[in-house]
Amino acid sequence: MTGTRDTRLVVLRGNSASGKSSVAAGLRERFGRGLAVVGQDNLRRVVLRERDRPGAANIGLIDTVARYALDAGYHVVVEGILHADHYGEMLARLRAEHRGPTHAYYLDVPFAETLARHATKPQALEFGEAELRDWYRPLDLLPGGAETVIGADSALTATVDRVLRDTGLCGLPPREH
Repeated sequence: MTGTRDTRLVVLRGNSASGKSSVAAGLRERFGRGLAVVGQDNLRRVVLRERDRPGAANIGLIDTVARYALDAGYHVVVEGILHADHYGEMLARLRAEHRGPTHAYYLDVPFAETLARHATKPQALEFGEAELRDWYRPLDLLPGGAETVIGADSALTATVDRVLRDTGLCGLPPREH
């Protein structure tokens, strides 16, 4: 088992440029200290510099970092593309073993909107439409109805408000860590 009955675990998944990192940053900004953001891109691309593939080391690292933060009393947001076939088992175990409330969201953005949003990102020149099309998976949901789907029509502020409300984070004081 991991975390406590008081820790919150939030999983944000979706395709590239769906708004996951922006929502996670908004949650942290609004909540304050005591909320750990475990970003797939940071651990996979920056820390390990590995490709996204089944069984890759970043899957276990994401799990370990999330559990460590939960066990230390932090609320945790795990965010990333986190394809269901690569990360689903790890996320299911993490969810089942977390003692507190867990909420999962899938940010559903059509491919045309993914392209438009990608064009505004700093890494827009690093990869383009061909790579985005290869990575894009419509409604790549986890099995068992574990996720709430949030559509592209939900503005960033509304999405952050919803997650704070759904998870109960809006009523909790920031923790001093």
